[in-house]
Amino acid sequence: MITSCVGGAPPSSSPCSNSQQKLQQRQRPPQSSSSSSLSFSRSFPSLPISTTTLSPINPTNFNGSFIRAAWTRRSRGEAEKKPNRKSWKQRTDMYMRPFLLDIFFSKRFVHAKVTHRGTSKVICVATTNAKDLRNSLPSLIDPEACRIIGKLIAERSKEADIYAVAYEPRKNERIEGRIGIILDTVKENGILFV
Repeated sequence: MITSCVGGAPPSSSPCSNSQQKLQQRQRPPQSSSSSSLSFSRSFPSLPISTTTLSPINPTNFNGSFIRAAWTRRSRGEAEKKPNRKSWKQRTDMYMRPFLLDIFFSKRFVHAKVTHRGTSKVICVATTNAKDLRNSLPSLIDPEACRIIGKLIAERSKEADIYAVAYEPRKNERIEGRIGIILDTVKENGILFV
């Protein structure tokens, strides 16, 4: 039995009906679904995603102090207590004066070192706790020991090609006594203080 595909509706079991169905599927516009047009995307499960929008937060109705601070300007007193930015000098000082002389007095010894601020590396050290000084000096903390430490730190910094250092006294520290002796000896041996 030969049936023609032209004209009336053929029975559903005929080969023409299958080809007509395929033709109709090709001619249909693509559906605007969330699935992609790629062939393998149909193998992934579809996820239900809600498209509801969140309402904007009103700062006047919110009682959290952290959120409220985001919309208000900091007061002058608060800005003075907690500065959020270092000053220009604080930010550039480590590059303008890269080498720092640090002097420390313990109960038994005197220590001095030159460090590089940018990398925090110790360039040179002089201490009365060294073997050669510990056995040769009569006292390890007197002014004569301070003069020797100042001379040693100046010589060792010159060997490392450092001719200018900075010294920052600690809080409530006066430049007198043993500290003054070390600093004066370093100056006398050709190191500049910047």
